[in-house]
Amino acid sequence: MTTHHTPGSPGRSGSRAPAPARAPARAPARPPGRTATAALVALAAAAALNACGTDGAPDRPLATAPAPATPVPDEAWRGAWAASPQPPGPDNWSTDGFADQTLRQSVRVTTGGSTLRIELTHRYGTRPLRIAGATVARTAGGGAVRPGSARQVTFGHGAPTVTVPPGGSVRTDAAVFPVTAFETVTVTLRLAEPTGPATIHRFAAATGRRADGDRLADTRASAFTDAGDSWYLLSGIEVAGGRDGARRDGLVTFGDSITDGVGSTRDANRRYPDALAERLAAAGRPRAVLNHGISGNKVVRDNGPHGAPAVDRFARDVLTEPGVTTVLVLAGINDIGGPGTPEAPEVTVDELVEGHRALIREARAKGLRIVGATLTPIKASVFDTPENEAQRDAFNHWVRTSGAYDAYVDFDRALADPADPDLMRPAFDSGDHLHPSDAGYRAMAEAVDPDIL
Repeated sequence: MTTHHTPGSPGRSGSRAPAPARAPARAPARPPGRTATAALVALAAAAALNACGTDGAPDRPLATAPAPATPVPDEAWRGAWAASPQPPGPDNWSTDGFADQTLRQSVRVTTGGSTLRIELTHRYGTRPLRIAGATVARTAGGGAVRPGSARQVTFGHGAPTVTVPPGGSVRTDAAVFPVTAFETVTVTLRLAEPTGPATIHRFAAATGRRADGDRLADTRASAFTDAGDSWYLLSGIEVAGGRDGARRDGLVTFGDSITDGVGSTRDANRRYPDALAERLAAAGRPRAVLNHGISGNKVVRDNGPHGAPAVDRFARDVLTEPGVTTVLVLAGINDIGGPGTPEAPEVTVDELVEGHRALIREARAKGLRIVGATLTPIKASVFDTPENEAQRDAFNHWVRTSGAYDAYVDFDRALADPADPDLMRPAFDSGDHLHPSDAGYRAMAEAVDPDIL
């Protein structure tokens, strides 16, 4: 087993409620009669959705009015899926944003519940973002959803629309929408007005789709003719209740492209965090696994469209996740391998170590257990130089021997070629000698000892 405890590791902490900044505001109790009015509004909105056709023809009814959900206290929510926000960038839809379009995106949750809510992000927005309607549905594949499965989701105690200020985020109201672990759900957003540049998660390893006009009620995929490989505006799905409603042992995987899943098969959920969640469930130790990797991300330097450095985004992306007790950090290869500039000079091993120590301090201050990881092989990749290899070896020596983390996973040795330990094993290599293949990501998941999490 290539996972190790380090001396003096503290025990797991208790559960946490999400940070107040991201929690939806609670309205005062409604006066008599207001509930009935809200229900009529929701039903009218659902009827309007159901009146829309697909390709000019009547479609089966899609969205039904949300079933009234019992109020869910903040501490009952658990993260089920996540993606870290990034600024808009080239070669995708984010720079222009959306106008009079419908956006459809499917994601797989790693834990189940009886009630669900969705988080939307406008972290890098430049103008108010108006969501003109939203639904959640059961995925039918290829951009289609199962007829009759969709539910309208609302905002702020029953409103069908919401406006999110630049830099902000919003969670939907709780919706009765039971999901099971490893089920894929589809979120559809109606963006009637120009959004301006849109907050993105650049590498999704999944296909997102958009259509012109109002296609919120479409069950079929034929109108969604544009396809992309990023996530837009969608940053989280949380669940409450259900069989695992009392669990508070979620795991965040935090890092760069190797956590994000670059090199894995698209639309197949074969990133290492996916494989780890499946492995834990198969072993009878299920827990939510949330992926907060960003391809190209660095620990101590800003990397433009690849997101704020890990030391800056850790608090916003990780410490606000509900129901989490442990963080697994694999980060630093971009600091070592990325070229320096006058504005962002090359990072030394000491600077990289200090960045990791900052993450450790933040996690422990929030009562989280934090597990580190060695950096994976780079020989024959674009990062392969004698200087970079020496820095990688020095950093990995620190991870293995310092005892700074509560425990560590030796991903380096898990992926290394026995005949040449600086090289990734060919069976685990996606082809660029830097990012693992599906088999490599499975090997990473197998290298994690569940007992240290």
